[in-house]
Amino acid sequence: MSTLEFNQLLVNNAEFLKPFAITLTRDTEAAKDLFQETLYRALANKDKYNVGTNIKAWLYTIMRNIFINNYRRKVKKYTIFDATPNDFLLNLNQVSVANAAESNLRIKDIQHAIHNLPEIFRNPFLLYFDGFKYHEIAEMIDEPLGTIKSRIHFARKLLKAQIEK
Repeated sequence: MSTLEFNQLLVNNAEFLKPFAITLTRDTEAAKDLFQETLYRALANKDKYNVGTNIKAWLYTIMRNIFINNYRRKVKKYTIFDATPNDFLLNLNQVSVANAAESNLRIKDIQHAIHNLPEIFRNPFLLYFDGFKYHEIAEMIDEPLGTIKSRIHFARKLLKAQIEK
């Protein structure tokens, strides 16, 4: 395929990348940058394009890979390594005193709140709390997966409201 044919194919199939770039970045300026970088990389690597294959899929893959690499670079850039010694934490426990009675009361309050939940919410919540996965709970109770997820969600909301009182 000649350079002119490839460029024409690229121009004809480039517009669909703009909405995909906005979906990935959720920012119009970043999406424009991603779009330009994708077209640049496509032009720079035109020899790697196999004639007859889906150019849209090829361009999508280029854009997705650029976005992922930029994201990883940004996360790595903002990672902070703290090499300072934490000697000031050595005597931290000497100031505070553990109050086992208060923590036991809180645990009892939480257990009481769990057992006061309606049974429809309590059973899935207790199974989830015991470490079962959503799909396992759905099979055990013989309910749809979405129903189990919503019941556990509502159980958490009810517990939070009861404990805040």
